[in-house]
Amino acid sequence: MSALTDRFGRVHDYLRISVTDRCNLRCLYCMPEEGVQFEPAENLLTYDQITEVVRAGASLGISKLRITGGEPLVRPGLADLVRQLSAIPGIKDISLTTNGVLLADQAAALREAGVNRVNISLDTLDPARFKFIARRGDLKRVLQGIEAAAKVGFAPIKLNCVLLKGVNEDEIADFLRMAYEQPLHVRFIEYMPIGHADDNWRNHYLPLTRVLEIAQENGLQVAPIHDVQGNGPSDDYRIEGGKGSFGLIHPISDQFCKRCNRLRLTADGHIHPCLYWVDELNVKPALGDPAKMVELFGRAMDLKPQNHEMAAKLANEALSHEPTSRRMSQIGG
Repeated sequence: MSALTDRFGRVHDYLRISVTDRCNLRCLYCMPEEGVQFEPAENLLTYDQITEVVRAGASLGISKLRITGGEPLVRPGLADLVRQLSAIPGIKDISLTTNGVLLADQAAALREAGVNRVNISLDTLDPARFKFIARRGDLKRVLQGIEAAAKVGFAPIKLNCVLLKGVNEDEIADFLRMAYEQPLHVRFIEYMPIGHADDNWRNHYLPLTRVLEIAQENGLQVAPIHDVQGNGPSDDYRIEGGKGSFGLIHPISDQFCKRCNRLRLTADGHIHPCLYWVDELNVKPALGDPAKMVELFGRAMDLKPQNHEMAAKLANEALSHEPTSRRMSQIGG
């Protein structure tokens, strides 16, 4: 059994690495419009330090990495980090989550450096609504990023769509059509209360059963599939006769904690065992000491909870533990 097995028998082989808490957008479900207090550059792990942490994780069975942020492409020289990580023995897969705004200019370099797959955030296909949700930026740049990702050979290309009640739920059919007409994997994601379980979250939360209802209302024949690479917690479907597929990531309405295989490394150097809870471990005191770094990963397994209890939060029920006050951009989604 893997050295990274928690108290509940879940094997962990996946590390999500945030390289920055900064972002060039201010999406309403992720960050306040005025932003958050960003970490000074000197507080962030250097690329060599990130590589050191990953090397320890790889010795314990970590084989899959995902580069996240904030927006990872705002950090200079990201391809250099990818080259370092891809050279670590045991690392088999490196993927990237990005908002796509800067992807067209960096796609080729990232692909050459060793990124295998990309997830691109796309919450709307309407330019005006994009400005409303992201509060800045240009939808055209994201679409150019998707085109560039396909051109350099990233596969599969996944589009992450956070569904927001009363905001973009009327576009579900459009996204399903995109998954039918193009070789893309559209992933619908429930709005999560990371760092802000407020009325805004409650008012805009939409369970993903609505996606399957929309598919049925539009006469689409869908069937479950299990062949989407790196699907993680997604329940995936193919539309009969379509070129692509779609997935549902529903942490609240249908908790996926029992399948969790991931840890997170924040940009400022903390191992975060669970996205929702406050617990985290500072890796900086262990830098330069491989044995201590390995020990930190073991402690993360001891801290890993059985589940995140977001559904209980939605129902205004008491929680067993303290949620994090960090925003998604500060942890790494």
